[in-house]
Amino acid sequence: MRSSRYYIGLLIVISLLTSCAKQSEFIDRGEYIVKVIPNKQEANDCVKYLVMHYTALDDERSLKVLTGGRVSSHYLIPTHPSSIDGKPVITSLVDERQVAWHAGISQWGDATSLNNCSIGIEIVNLGYRDNGKFRYWYSYTADQIVTMSVVMKDIIERYDIEPQNVLGHSDIAPQRKADPGPLFPWERLANQGIGAWPDKELVQTYLAGRDPSEPVDVANFQKLLQQYGYQTPTNGVLDNNAQKVVKAFQMHFRATKANGIPDAQSEAILRALIEKYRT
Repeated sequence: MRSSRYYIGLLIVISLLTSCAKQSEFIDRGEYIVKVIPNKQEANDCVKYLVMHYTALDDERSLKVLTGGRVSSHYLIPTHPSSIDGKPVITSLVDERQVAWHAGISQWGDATSLNNCSIGIEIVNLGYRDNGKFRYWYSYTADQIVTMSVVMKDIIERYDIEPQNVLGHSDIAPQRKADPGPLFPWERLANQGIGAWPDKELVQTYLAGRDPSEPVDVANFQKLLQQYGYQTPTNGVLDNNAQKVVKAFQMHFRATKANGIPDAQSEAILRALIEKYRT
């Protein structure tokens, strides 16, 4: 029969382990705090992309779905992040060193199945609603925008992610997804050194005095989309699938007119991006 001293020692060890677990629940990353929810996944050892999403659900259901086992992301930013010592708190659902199931069937350039080489961030946002004639998109909160900027910048710096590889779900899966939507603050983030954005002067150079709405050659526009990274047909046919790719590009880089129609302004933006990031 084991002595009482053995059981006392065992209780001490358990107590210490429990204490350590509690201490590791929150991680301070300088400008923000990470609340960790343990989740074992496959190893992720080649982070090259950062992919942004909206959940299309409220806070409670977002957390429930993302911890339910069918889909996941590395981080979740709530509608109004709480704070500790003035730093916003986000939730870690999957360790960065492990694969999260956020991208699905996806492609960017020659890379496919981006789950295996990316970090995914889900932001609580209801996405959009349709009333039959008009699609209403939900805005991101000011707290979310501040939080996402510090989180994204930290991840980009730690993994040396190139600007053109900071993406929305719709960029890598335009046939299936519309998130993070046209109200995602891509330009504002780019002004802070986060992600890609074309130089205005270069856009004007490529616009070359044309009417911004002037139609352009579809096949050539598709080749430019492909050169930048989008998976798109290049047959010159502007069918529904082709329009979805154009619209994904426009939601990212010209959200004020994301109609899926190639025009002179869209082409000028695309050429400016290619010159800046792909040559």
